[in-house]
Amino acid sequence: MNSAFRFADDRFLIGLLAIPVLILVFYFGKILYTRKLRVWADNNLLTRLIPEVSVIRTVLKFSVVILSLGLLLVSIARPQFGTKLSEVKRKGVEIVIALDVSNSMLAEDIQPNRLENAKMAISRLIDRLENDKIGLIVFAGDAYVQMPVTTDYAAAKLFLNTISTQIIPKQGTAVGAAIVLAMRSFSPEVDKSRAIVIITDGENHEEGAEEAAKEAFAAGIRVHTIGIGSPQGVPIPVVGANGFKEFRKDYEGNVIISKLNEDLLRTISAEAGGIYVRANASRTGLNNILDEMNKMEKQEIQMKVYSEYDEQFVYYAGFALLLLLIDTFVSTRKSRWLRNIGLFGKVNSGK
Repeated sequence: MNSAFRFADDRFLIGLLAIPVLILVFYFGKILYTRKLRVWADNNLLTRLIPEVSVIRTVLKFSVVILSLGLLLVSIARPQFGTKLSEVKRKGVEIVIALDVSNSMLAEDIQPNRLENAKMAISRLIDRLENDKIGLIVFAGDAYVQMPVTTDYAAAKLFLNTISTQIIPKQGTAVGAAIVLAMRSFSPEVDKSRAIVIITDGENHEEGAEEAAKEAFAAGIRVHTIGIGSPQGVPIPVVGANGFKEFRKDYEGNVIISKLNEDLLRTISAEAGGIYVRANASRTGLNNILDEMNKMEKQEIQMKVYSEYDEQFVYYAGFALLLLLIDTFVSTRKSRWLRNIGLFGKVNSGK
């Protein structure tokens, strides 16, 4: 059995940054206050004028208040301690999304551009997942695993946000390589309830996409495709040397027009028992594909999760309130009893 510690709402912990600032303000405030007093009297005279003021008690009271503030901030962040690691079996499907990150995905026939629109759609898809596993693959001239299959949806969104066209240096649209890599990315113990979703404009510059789709279908994996872009085609924007938007050109100086290749994507999905959906400005089609995957037979997916978290905030809040209660009984003045036994010296009566 393992244990884990976490904060349910760690946004409040940023308030702890105010504590060093308050300490500095207190420290320099005391220095300025002392300097002002010394303008009017020296140390011996100040001791006689304010004999009961205790510097140590003043610092102690301030330290108690600061400590109480820190504990209260920690308690508001709701510290939790997980003491039970359990293996949970849930029924779901495994999805591997292969996202095209070639330069043509910067075309703006779908706003803000093809790639960003696809990323927003994937994010919304992740929000709809419950017991399913999801993995991310990016491809251009090559294909790479961006994130292995997981049920950690928060991590999936973090990995998704880092995706850009610069993530793969080799240009192209190797759909076949993406399918082959996606097939190897599923959990080894899962032999059904698997689906690959390819999001691309379909401008394939490599061979083997249809063969890879047939191989996937033979292995019990369905391949769905989403075409993103317009069949008429649009130029691909780039930032020129002057800082203004220009359009990508070929070696002969002609503006490159990126067109959606729907025929290829329809063929791939048909060969692998999936569906093809064309994305537009209002929808990308991922919901349609998720509905199709929900019709699949669900397989038990084993996951290790911390199933119980005990709230710990009451201890921090209780200790903070106890310190504040003690603070109300601590005076900044010296103890008369201690003064009478001579620890702080006796005040001369002047006789």
